[in-house]
Amino acid sequence: MDLGELQVFLMVAKEGSFSRAAERLYRTQPAVSLAIRKLEDSLGQPLFVRGARPVRMTDAGTLLREYSERLINLRDEVKKSLMELEGLKRGELALGVNESSIHALLPALAQFRELHPGVQVRVHRMFSRDIPHEVVNYRLDLGAVSFVPREAQLQATEILKDELTLVVPPKHALAKKREVEIEELGKETFIAHIVESPFRRKVIELFARHRTPLNMPIEMPTIESIKRFVQMGMGVAIVPRMCVTWEIEHGWLKELKIRQLSIPRHLYIISRRGARLPHAATEFMRILKGE
Repeated sequence: MDLGELQVFLMVAKEGSFSRAAERLYRTQPAVSLAIRKLEDSLGQPLFVRGARPVRMTDAGTLLREYSERLINLRDEVKKSLMELEGLKRGELALGVNESSIHALLPALAQFRELHPGVQVRVHRMFSRDIPHEVVNYRLDLGAVSFVPREAQLQATEILKDELTLVVPPKHALAKKREVEIEELGKETFIAHIVESPFRRKVIELFARHRTPLNMPIEMPTIESIKRFVQMGMGVAIVPRMCVTWEIEHGWLKELKIRQLSIPRHLYIISRRGARLPHAATEFMRILKGE
C-alpha cells in the first residue's frame, strides 16, 4: 500500500468529508477521490459508504484506519531514529504520563535536558489506562504507569517504589506527630482527588474496615491543587509520596504515617518488547536507571 494514499484516507476519515480533506491536504477533491479509489481497488474493499453525509467508513475502512495510523506512526519513527543518529543533537522524546508519575520523572528529565538541549521533549498527560495503547501504536516512545500492562507487546521496567502518605499543614494539630492511628482521622476534612483510581478505592475500603468516617467534602481535579489547598489549611490529604517530596523537604507540608495504611505503589516505564528504542528514549532510560 502507498503511504501517501493512506494519509489521504486518514484525512478523509478524520474530516468526514472529501472536500474538507482536500482543503487540508492542499489538493483538489478529484485527486483525493482518485487516491481513495486506487486504495479501494488495491484492497478489493470499499472503505467509505457512498452517499453518506457526513462520510461514513465501512467495516473495512474502520479496520484499515487503525493499521494505517500504525504504519504512518512507524514511518515517522524511522525518520526520527535517523535524525537521532547525529549524537542526540536533535530529535524528539515522547513520554506518556499520568498526573502523579511526572513528579518522579522530573529529576531525570532535568538531567536529560542538561545533557541534550537539542532534543525536543514532549510529555503527554493522559489516563494511565490509555498509555499502553499509545506506546504499542508508536505514538509514544515510553510510558510511565503504576501497573504492569497486560499487552504482550510491551515490557515494563520498575524505576521506583512509592507509597501513599498523609500530609497536613505545618500548623495542624497533628503536625507534631510522626504517626497516627486511623481512628484519629475520623473528624478530619480530607481533600480528595476527583479522578477514580484503584488507590482511591483502597483508601476508602481501609477506612470502612476500621469503621472510621472518611469525610471528603472537597474533591480537586489535580494533585497540585490538592497540595496547595492543604498548605492553605483547608484540610488534609492522602497522596502518593513522590508527589509531595519537595513540599515535605521544604517544610511546606508535614508528613504523617498512618499506622494501618500500607498501600505500596510501583512506578514502571513501559516500552515496546523486542523493538529498538530511539536513541533519545534509550538515553532517558539510562539516566533513570542511574538514578
